Amino acid sequence: MEFSTKNEKKDFLIGKVVSDKMDKTIVVEVERAFIHKRFDKVMKKQKNYKVHDANGTAQVGDIVEFYEGRPVSKTKYMYLHRVVKSQAN
Repeated sequence: MEFSTKNEKKDFLIGKVVSDKMDKTIVVEVERAFIHKRFDKVMKKQKNYKVHDANGTAQVGDIVEFYEGRPVSKTKYMYLHRVVKSQAN
């Protein structure tokens, strides 16, 4: 049996760039909303991801789209796909 990973569709996440101080790495904050089961209230949670930005195109405040891939380092396993909205615009 042979498994092919080339035809898998990637799940993209969208978030806001919080930091771009590292070399070839940006920190992106993704916010999600959900309804709490017990309190029936809309709650928000944020999670930060370290995203590999090889060209250094994203800046702080940009809205970016990224996906999961093979690990680059201990904490970095996401890759930048594109800048959705630039802070300069």
